[in-house]
Amino acid sequence: MYAKCGFISEANMLFYMMPERNTATWNSMIFGYANHGYCDEAIELFDQMEKSEGNKLDHLTFTAVLTACSHVGMIEHGQSLFLLMQQKYKIVPRLEHYACMVDLLGKAGNLNEAYDLIKKMPIKPDLFVWGALLGACRNHGDIGLAEVAAKHLAELEPENGKNNMLMSSLYADAGSWENVSRSKKMMKRKRLKNFPGCSWIEEAS
Repeated sequence: MYAKCGFISEANMLFYMMPERNTATWNSMIFGYANHGYCDEAIELFDQMEKSEGNKLDHLTFTAVLTACSHVGMIEHGQSLFLLMQQKYKIVPRLEHYACMVDLLGKAGNLNEAYDLIKKMPIKPDLFVWGALLGACRNHGDIGLAEVAAKHLAELEPENGKNNMLMSSLYADAGSWENVSRSKKMMKRKRLKNFPGCSWIEEAS
């Protein structure tokens, strides 16, 4: 509860006062660190959890630590953890793990590598996976891959106009005014709606 609400100091104190810690408590603390900017602490706590006897790492543990790696751009460490999860702990990657990896690679500008990972996924990518790629394309100005991601997102959430708004912004940045006009006309024709609370896209800072 403390960690989710951002009271990290209180959560940390309570965590270390506990006589026993199970997988859920470790995961909650790692998530708390990762989601509130204490990414180095999240990764360090993951290392402690792995070394502790009797603590079983699960898919949520790796979602938490991969989130931390993504926030601080630790590509190689994130990739090694992604492999560790599969090879040592025999955990099959879920959509959230792939989304973390695409986000991690995309933020670093490795857009083609992120796209290659998506193409190799044994499960169908969801809007969070494609959204991570589109968000990265926006930040790095890759219109070609952005169009690919936007196409898949349009199939997954056809009434969400934010995807078209993002593409229109990308086209404008590139000076492609014909595409800007086409994108806006498409929004009007389809009467697409903007769902600000339902989008995976992170607003650029």
